[in-house]
Amino acid sequence: MPERLAILIAEDNAADRMLLSTIVSRQGHRVLTASNGLEAVALFEQERPHLVLMDALMPVMDGFEAARRIKDQAGEALVPIIFLTSLTEGEALVRCLDAGGDDFLAKPYNRVILEAKIGAMYRLRRLHDTVLQQRDLIAQHNEHLLHEQRVAKAVFDKVAHSGCLDAPNIRYMQSPYALFNGDLLLAAYKPSGGMHVMLGDFTGHGLPAAIGAMPLAEVFYGMTAKGHALAEILREINAKLKRILPVGVFCCATVLNISSKRGLLEVWSGGLPDGYLLHGDGRPRQSLVSRHLPLGILEPAAFSDRCEVYPLAPGDRIFLLSDGVLEASDQQGQLFGEARLLELLDANRQPQALFEEIQLALAAFRGEQQDDVSMVQVGLAEDDEHPRPLAFADSGQVSVMDWSASFEFRALSLRHFNPLPFLLQLLLDVRALRPRGGELYTVLAELYSNALEHGVMNLDSSLKCDARGFAEYYRERRLRLASLDEGYVRFHLQILPQEQGGRLIVQVEDSGPGFDPAGLPSAADDALCGRGLALVRELSDGLELYPDGRGVRVEFCWLTEA
Repeated sequence: MPERLAILIAEDNAADRMLLSTIVSRQGHRVLTASNGLEAVALFEQERPHLVLMDALMPVMDGFEAARRIKDQAGEALVPIIFLTSLTEGEALVRCLDAGGDDFLAKPYNRVILEAKIGAMYRLRRLHDTVLQQRDLIAQHNEHLLHEQRVAKAVFDKVAHSGCLDAPNIRYMQSPYALFNGDLLLAAYKPSGGMHVMLGDFTGHGLPAAIGAMPLAEVFYGMTAKGHALAEILREINAKLKRILPVGVFCCATVLNISSKRGLLEVWSGGLPDGYLLHGDGRPRQSLVSRHLPLGILEPAAFSDRCEVYPLAPGDRIFLLSDGVLEASDQQGQLFGEARLLELLDANRQPQALFEEIQLALAAFRGEQQDDVSMVQVGLAEDDEHPRPLAFADSGQVSVMDWSASFEFRALSLRHFNPLPFLLQLLLDVRALRPRGGELYTVLAELYSNALEHGVMNLDSSLKCDARGFAEYYRERRLRLASLDEGYVRFHLQILPQEQGGRLIVQVEDSGPGFDPAGLPSAADDALCGRGLALVRELSDGLELYPDGRGVRVEFCWLTEA
């Protein structure tokens, strides 16, 4: 038995109206009556009944028009209308339904049938109300999820785009399949010059596919800014993703180490489609083949950080893409594929227009997008004299600190450990030093190299007179370093606050025999070696050599911004 309902009876015949009212009221429902369609519409607007029994043929306004107006007033709410009619022709009955009727009851009225129809309409109304409630809940839930994704994307964009994607030697395109997606593109300048670039693709789509993107970006930017080598960054990223990601979620990636000064490209690729090294002098392209498993699959002990090394000349470009490019499909379900991409690469006659040609071809080919699509083109940046902005993953210290620290790296550490990222991380926690991070790294690297090679290992830089001499020098360096069993390099670091800023004092000492600072020859502009101290003097704010030639003292000063 349905709950007590408010039922509107619109019937011009008084006897029939009284009969229906009696039947309906005895069933426990509240009855509203109208003698024509116009009264029925007005009464519906005032009382909003649950159900309407509507005579089809009435004066003033017939039931068909009244039904249409009541349905308009009801809006999304379901108000079932049962037509009361003596009509038997098929067309007339169809007209009842077309006007908005949900059912009809033929005259003369049967109490049992009427009760059954009221019960059926009541169940239909309840079902409709349930559907509307569930729709609203789904809409609210969807809006909540979209809000969460918008917040996550805003945070991620702050992290992922804090690097140098706007550099003049980088061109890229990202068309996400979802608001927040699994494709990742990162680029950051290195303190030593050049840059690291990473294109990644997490498994899946949307927020679940990007859960590892932010911690990955934090590691990438933080370690790059502090001077870590590409191999160290890759190992840390893999270990972190392996630790935090669930089984089945990993990151396919290609990572580039571009050294503009040396003209070298290091490539690590795991799981992404082949990238391409496109030569500006017309030589055949080189495929950058994926030779590793994706990041986040292997345990740290089994992970390989081995990179492929290629010479890089001005005019050369590196082209990388996600699998969404090759797997883009047209209306017939055909894939864009590697063959079409290679045809575009081979047909290109204007290197500067290649990126646009691929974009246009992809847009013309594919229909509805089914995957995240990312591609990037990187050229060899020209190093200039201006320091590159480094992308740090933390805020650093706001205030000037007052501290000092000393480190002594002995033979075992010197053989297996590069102390520069460790020291740079400590120093770049001072916010005021971060704008000079590149200069600081270059100075520390030069001082450490001199202390280790010329001091501890007693190598003679005069060997570096030509290409063969360089090769011999570094062969001897490897041999002596591998057999090193004594000696040390010491770093003394001191941060001193000053009235309007601060000062960093770096002292580097070694266990070598020393040299006579007065006897150092001045390096010619075209010399292949011997310019290290001149570079240190130029980049720092003060340089002092120890009288015994076994140490050096440099200073960096800064002013506090008003």
